[in-house]
Amino acid sequence: MPANEDEMQILDQWSNRLAQALQILDLKVDHELLLDLARKSAGSVTHAAAPVTTFMVGYAAGLQAGTGSAGNRGNAAAAVAKAADTALQLCEDGHDGGPARKGWADTAQ
Repeated sequence: MPANEDEMQILDQWSNRLAQALQILDLKVDHELLLDLARKSAGSVTHAAAPVTTFMVGYAAGLQAGTGSAGNRGNAAAAVAKAADTALQLCEDGHDGGPARKGWADTAQ
């Protein structure tokens, strides 16, 4: 994870370039939250869980917040926080906790 200001600046520049390329120009990325989520999922599950977890949190947040003109920054930030909180709670259980202990696994959704 970024250890200094230079790395955070590079990460911010990369995020801006990627957002422009993906045509999501108003995206504000909470780098600290995503890096913490990646670190915790890698440490409590397996290293490969980091990118999978952050992708799934982003996807869930996008679905909840809405897309295009239906979504807004406030909705997006709240959706990311909610999805990340769920993932971080699962990280506390580690890989043996299993998804059925929390979340929607037993609710047929």
